[in-house]
Amino acid sequence: MKSLPQIEGALEAALDAVNAGCPPGLAAALRHAVFPGGMRVRPRLCLAVAEACGGGDWAVAEGAAAAIELLHCGSLVHDDLPCFDDAAIRRGLPSVHEKYGESLAVLAGDGLIVLAVETLVKAAAGSPHLGKLVLLLTAAAGMPGGLIAGQAWESEPRVPLVAYQKAKTASLFTLATMSGAVAAGVPAEPWRLLGERLGEAYQIADDLRDVALTSEELGKPAGRDAALGRPSAAQQHGTVGAIEKVEALVRGAIVAVPPCRKPELLKTLILAELGRLLPKELAVLVAA
Repeated sequence: MKSLPQIEGALEAALDAVNAGCPPGLAAALRHAVFPGGMRVRPRLCLAVAEACGGGDWAVAEGAAAAIELLHCGSLVHDDLPCFDDAAIRRGLPSVHEKYGESLAVLAGDGLIVLAVETLVKAAAGSPHLGKLVLLLTAAAGMPGGLIAGQAWESEPRVPLVAYQKAKTASLFTLATMSGAVAAGVPAEPWRLLGERLGEAYQIADDLRDVALTSEELGKPAGRDAALGRPSAAQQHGTVGAIEKVEALVRGAIVAVPPCRKPELLKTLILAELGRLLPKELAVLVAA
């Protein structure tokens, strides 16, 4: 959790850099989309991987982490729009389109994606890793396996669950692990599997929370997967089967941590996230 102040500071700096001269409504919508944030899981994971690998260029790692969170926040703004999930709340507050209108929400989501790239390029200017980091970021944002593709699967008549989960959720976790490795100056590819397993576990846990918790507990509308006909691991595997799959994926993620200087740092973070993800009333089903 010690990385949270660094992440928040980097996000503040990114927004401050575009605030001057920005249309006031858009500036307010951008800030509303980013603050207050959630647990900042993805940027924390990026920084944890960089630290576990030996640090490298820490300014580049922080820039990559901030870019990942900006991209994530932009995707949430789009996800909440009436044409997709039509969600009126996010993180316990009015969603961006609910507070500022649909037009500004579309622009804010687009703006955060652009700002993510700009933030990364500024942080990594002069770094030999800039090109690789930008390609990782744009792949996670675009097609065929990034956020845009994941959102587009929702418009198809048949949705393959695994492909949907990889694009919609795991893409950012893979971006986090691989970017952290690149910033630390080590090969990125060995860190792909860790990101994929964590991303899949996170999505299945989110599916479970959607059916088990109230909107107040979630901070966003509950029961949306069933209401909108979205693919859901909770529906496909059943509650107990989905919980067991989450726990198997987390165990697999721990095994997938590549050799590095501080593997225990990552394993501690992974186990802590598992404890946070699954509602206690569901976790006891496996123990039973």
